[in-house]
Amino acid sequence: MDMADRLVTIFGGGGFVGTTLVQHLAKTGVRVRVAVRHPNSAMHLKPLGDVGQVQVVQANIRDEKSVRAAVKGADAVVNLVGILHESGKQKFNSVQAIGAAIVARTAAAEGVSKLVHMSALGADADSNSKYASSKARGEDAVRHYFPSATILRPSVIFGPGDDFFNRFAALASRFPVMPVIFGDSKFQPVYVGDVAEVIVRAVSDAALAGKTLELGGPKVYSMREILELVCKESRNDLPLIDVPAPAAWVMGFFLGMLPSPMVTIDQLRLLQKDNVVSDGAEGLASLGIAGTPVEAIIPSYMMHWRPKGQFADQIEG
Repeated sequence: MDMADRLVTIFGGGGFVGTTLVQHLAKTGVRVRVAVRHPNSAMHLKPLGDVGQVQVVQANIRDEKSVRAAVKGADAVVNLVGILHESGKQKFNSVQAIGAAIVARTAAAEGVSKLVHMSALGADADSNSKYASSKARGEDAVRHYFPSATILRPSVIFGPGDDFFNRFAALASRFPVMPVIFGDSKFQPVYVGDVAEVIVRAVSDAALAGKTLELGGPKVYSMREILELVCKESRNDLPLIDVPAPAAWVMGFFLGMLPSPMVTIDQLRLLQKDNVVSDGAEGLASLGIAGTPVEAIIPSYMMHWRPKGQFADQIEG
């Protein structure tokens, strides 16, 4: 089939990962249908392809009727939908478990040939984190309804517009000290462009059908090392202060009640455990992707958090 004749539906395509994925897919010539709850929030994606190549439609993965309409006629489906904290009707179970089941079941019923499902490292049905346990239930549902699906488990994903390094940089720009919570916990940040490349391959490569891929970058960092790097690249020379666990839980309780919580109790439960690729797991290396180093990318957007702005180096020079 000619690439221009193929249609890929992306649920949650209007977000951080979705925007990069649409760019990568558009370059291959496929038609892209972006299914989001609020279409007006994803109109910035239409210019990423040729005229008419990128279509934005309304869909909510909690609503099977809208999912079916978004999947109709698609050759491949990618589900990127996930939440970091609960709000209103957007609950971990309804979005990351039940929603994942609806997408997989509907894709199978509509005869879709490829399904790529975004999960996360740390997905564990026995976890005390609602996020992690719901991700695991979502994986189980996908495997049940669509056994040949490709499941991706990334560590934290970074790049311009991420909600990881940018969040800590925002803290560094506003506070006189940088609190360190569970500073020994390990992470293996993976570049959003590398994740998008894996998805593009999974959509077109039959050899990846039925596989679970763990995606991590070329280097493992402790939480303390990540915060040190953020402070360095944002030119905010702050003392790093360890927060004892009891104080961290109290902090998570109160900050989690904010309309846009900076940290929640559930996120603290995730921070307690390492977020790195398992020994022997298939991932970037098995696909021949070297992985993009954090240090090669984050200076390009950490500059916006510098006290003197993006031209700080020139001013200081």
